[in-house]
Amino acid sequence: MDKIIVLDYGSQTTQLIARRIRDFGVYSDVLPGDIPFREADWTDEVKGIIFSGSPYSVYEEDAPMFDPAWLEAGVPILGICYGFQNLTRHFGGRVEALEKKEYGRSRITYREENPLFAAIPENFTSWMSHGDSIKIPGEGFRVIADSEHHIAAAFHPEKRIWGIQFHPEVTHCEYGIAVLENFVLKICGAVRGWSMSSYLEQVKADIAARVGKRPVLLLISGGVDSTVVGGLLLKSLPAEQVHLMYIDTGMMRKNESDEVARILKTLGAVNLYLIRAEERFLGALQGVTEPEKKRKIIGDMFVRVQEEEIGKLDIGDYFLAQGTLYTDLIESGKGVGKKAQVIKSHHNVRTPLIEAKRAAGLIIEPLDKLYKDEVRALGKLVGIADTILFRHPFPGPGLGVRIMGEVTKERCDILREADAVFISELRKRGLYDRIWQAFCVLLNDRSVGVAGDARKYGSVVALRAIISKDGMTADVYPFEMKDLLEISALITNSVKEVGRVVYDITSKPPATIEWE
Repeated sequence: MDKIIVLDYGSQTTQLIARRIRDFGVYSDVLPGDIPFREADWTDEVKGIIFSGSPYSVYEEDAPMFDPAWLEAGVPILGICYGFQNLTRHFGGRVEALEKKEYGRSRITYREENPLFAAIPENFTSWMSHGDSIKIPGEGFRVIADSEHHIAAAFHPEKRIWGIQFHPEVTHCEYGIAVLENFVLKICGAVRGWSMSSYLEQVKADIAARVGKRPVLLLISGGVDSTVVGGLLLKSLPAEQVHLMYIDTGMMRKNESDEVARILKTLGAVNLYLIRAEERFLGALQGVTEPEKKRKIIGDMFVRVQEEEIGKLDIGDYFLAQGTLYTDLIESGKGVGKKAQVIKSHHNVRTPLIEAKRAAGLIIEPLDKLYKDEVRALGKLVGIADTILFRHPFPGPGLGVRIMGEVTKERCDILREADAVFISELRKRGLYDRIWQAFCVLLNDRSVGVAGDARKYGSVVALRAIISKDGMTADVYPFEMKDLLEISALITNSVKEVGRVVYDITSKPPATIEWE
């Protein structure tokens, strides 16, 4: 089937470009940005090429560059952000650092009709994320659109090359999907031929072929990702081959373990192991406050506990399955190429023990090309209920990354109770399904307050509630002030250790969704 190639230069949203293209039914492949053209396994099904963004500047010594042979492939090319700047520099233009970086919303106005902007208003809101700007377009390019402050888009008619400074792939870019559709469907002429159903059949066949008759062990948290993997394994293999292990770390949400046990039984699993390991996890975290160190300790402990517990069982030589998403990989610096940067380490990606298992070829990650909303679509096809699929995301390290500073049982209990009040109120007020992810964070500070007529120091809890589609960008949920005031009062009245509640109003970027 027709496909689009996306060349990855280390951007956090590279795979998002590819999956937006898949959303409207065209297959897409992501390749390292510096791969030589002759190594790309070129076929006539390739109808276009997209150069991604990057955390680098084109004038840096080790900045990733493209093989010029790509420009002679005979198909349309679109450069996005760094990709546009890379093309500009190649064609003799000038790229310079901005005095003030441009992040978030920016108005775009195009100067002339162009197929890239077909059926799009002349003035629309884009989404920027860059610290460099194009001062002089490359030779052969003409500027076809401007942002509020800088060049937004240019076009090279002779070579059929387009460049845009904004990011059409993120959900907050108005008409961004239309821009990509115009490029892929109209300019490239690609024909729709890909679907999630075809992906499901392919991944089932891949799992069955790779695993054969060997057992598969899934460390399941009860969250959306691992539950979908569990359902997928049970659809792909005989139930006797699938082993589901739930490890209670002591850092789960209130009543999480009981709910997980109930959910797993609905999947039809015949091999289910519920492990209580609170003392082991909290003991390993004693005195540790640095976020990355906490994540790595939790990740290593997951594998150690699993290895200890599986050693007590008789299942032979097994594969380890995980609910790793592409967002986990790219935030951990595991993008397709070698230029991705580490935003934060995920417990199932960068820990030494996981790396060793991955190197040995013993890890199965059937969701590693998907984003959260795609996982939910896949889950529907697998047959998992909406009540499970549309739960708010919960991080693998659990409350360990929502407690600033040292993680103790007492602090976990405080956060558990506050979070339970917050989520319960969102459900009662009909807000839960409007929010992509909501949770509480326990800060490492205490604040003076008044309890009755007495002076009292209490813990500080931050509320976080965001709107997103895929987790790559996020806006803050605009609560009515009445809701925030009432929820804050309920938390401080219900959880005696909490003396102050604040609301995090930072979007992503510049923040991440989780605090650590």
